[in-house]
Amino acid sequence: MADVRMLSEEPDRRRALRQVWPYLRPHRRLLVLAICVNLLSTVALSLVPAVVGRAVDALSEADADRLLRLCALLFVLVTARMVLLRQAELLLVRLGERVVRDLRDRAVERIAAAPLRFLEAHRGGDLLQRVTVEVAELATFVRQQIPDLISLTGYVVFTGVVLFVSSWQLALLLVVLFAPMMWFVGRRFRRAAGAAYAGEAAAEAAVTASVRETLDAREQVQAADAAGPWQARLVARLDDWLAAVRRTQKALTWLETAWIVQGVVTAGLLVAGGALVAAQAVTVGVVVTFVLASRELFSSADDLTYVAGELVGSQVNLARLLDLLDATEPPRPVPAQPSGGDGPADLVVEGVCYSYGTDRMLHEVNLVFPAGSRVALVGETGSGKTTLAKVMCGLYPPDAGVVRLGGTDLAALDEGERGRRLVLVPQQVHLITGTLAENLALAPGGADPGRAIRDLGLDDWVASLPDGLHTHLGPRGAHLSAGERQLVGLIRAALLAPDVVVLDEATADLDPATAHRIETAVAQLHTDRTLVVIAHRQATIERFPRVVRLAGGVLVGA
Repeated sequence: MADVRMLSEEPDRRRALRQVWPYLRPHRRLLVLAICVNLLSTVALSLVPAVVGRAVDALSEADADRLLRLCALLFVLVTARMVLLRQAELLLVRLGERVVRDLRDRAVERIAAAPLRFLEAHRGGDLLQRVTVEVAELATFVRQQIPDLISLTGYVVFTGVVLFVSSWQLALLLVVLFAPMMWFVGRRFRRAAGAAYAGEAAAEAAVTASVRETLDAREQVQAADAAGPWQARLVARLDDWLAAVRRTQKALTWLETAWIVQGVVTAGLLVAGGALVAAQAVTVGVVVTFVLASRELFSSADDLTYVAGELVGSQVNLARLLDLLDATEPPRPVPAQPSGGDGPADLVVEGVCYSYGTDRMLHEVNLVFPAGSRVALVGETGSGKTTLAKVMCGLYPPDAGVVRLGGTDLAALDEGERGRRLVLVPQQVHLITGTLAENLALAPGGADPGRAIRDLGLDDWVASLPDGLHTHLGPRGAHLSAGERQLVGLIRAALLAPDVVVLDEATADLDPATAHRIETAVAQLHTDRTLVVIAHRQATIERFPRVVRLAGGVLVGA
């Protein structure tokens, strides 16, 4: 079986910040400029307590000139802080938006190009969560928390330097009292928060996946009156999510103990400062400097601890997004082979095997579809018809064997060329919310939909729609019947002008008029190209000159 890279529920967040560097590298100049401006604003703020302390000494000494100069300096520092901080925030927001945009665009590109086997192996809700919700949360962190992280870290460092210059005795006391207690609080928080944030992200993804699955199964739920079991399943996921949120909040309670640390340290500074003033070792202004700086320092340390907690959550989101990018990284390109041009080409299936997990679905299938042939592919449900169709169109790489078009291995064809030359029209054609024209525009190449509609003999059907090509089809094409949705799929196929069309025929339960339109369109679509129809009705099978029959993944008639 071909390997399928599975996403990790709790990827290693410790490597996330290092792994994101390649996405920061193109913007490193903007990053350096933003950090420098932010640090300059932090230096201005760090000097404010020292200036206030000196002003207190000037006031006590009745030195009016000195007091005025210090007040002017204080005004300059506050103004510079405000202007520089605003500029730094704007630069960091611009940087964050660019990085997040790059990550989001890369994730969307990777999901769009991911192998079908990978997409089918994962819950759609989890993929949706990683590409949308977690990118949005990461963007919020970059815009709001990264500037605070840089500013607060810088303030703690610069304030420490100012305090040591003012009085090494009080600064040493501050370090002895403050550092061990805050280290203990931070350590306990990180230990509790790491697993808590990862568990919350995984539980939230499970809820998203359950909601998505319930919406996708809405017809089954309503038809069978099965809302109770589905609701119970969703409630169980929500309970798991609530439990995970509670664990996260429990971890956050460790941050509140920082207030106790602040009270203890402030009291120690006042006692020690009073003793040093009495001994004439420092001035009152120095003690005021320490009291003001320590309060701001504690506030910064408290905010820094909070931001660190947000960083843990963002690391989890980033790790899950990077895990998705790693899992969907395209393989090394195979050296291109000549495609044989756009002329008629035989489709050859040689020794193809395919498995779902440990269950072998196709066993040594060998087939040749000459260019322009018309073939019905038949078999009981579960015989491997749809799997073989996806392998023949290059949507599933075979576990063994090879599929060739015009002598070229499909794996060696450019993805765009392969998608254009081999087209699968499934039973359930996926439509977007929009008009018929907007849905047809999803077919690459820019071909004229009007001509394709005429070639397929579907003019009367399009004309019967309320607004023709501009008819709104409703959410995901809800205003169309299953047969009409397949007509849209046939028009898309015609727009690509492929060499091979594989159609999963779905006319068994359609009204005669729609079934006739499909059969007419299929007959017109066959012109000059190979047509393989997964047939279910005997009347359909009898119209094909060749029938390929599968039973249990084994070819029993060709």
